Amino acid sequence: MSTPLSGSEERTWAMVAHIGVLIAAWLAMGFLCPLIIWLIFRDRSDFVKRHAVESLNFQISLLIYSALAAVLIFITFGLGVLIVVPLIVIGAIAALVVIILATVAASGGDDYRYPLTIRFVR
Repeated sequence: MSTPLSGSEERTWAMVAHIGVLIAAWLAMGFLCPLIIWLIFRDRSDFVKRHAVESLNFQISLLIYSALAAVLIFITFGLGVLIVVPLIVIGAIAALVVIILATVAASGGDDYRYPLTIRFVR
């Protein structure tokens, strides 16, 4: 039986599930941090589990949107770059903002739902 986390530990790990993706994103693997946190703490804290799953689903959604952008560029023989590059810049800024909002919500003990997220993991 796993030891339950204290309220402070729950908020800390929930915050790490969101903000940790910025570190993992340097390796283009932003999904690893919330995945690891979910695997370790899913049975010890429902709060951490909810935040890790939400962050993981958002990161998987971002990967899918990026793959679709690459396909668009490829099938338009590069002309899609004119549309995709500005969308990537706007999307990156928006992603950073919602990651910060999710981290702040986790630190306050609140839940957060990312926008435009496909919910693969429950």
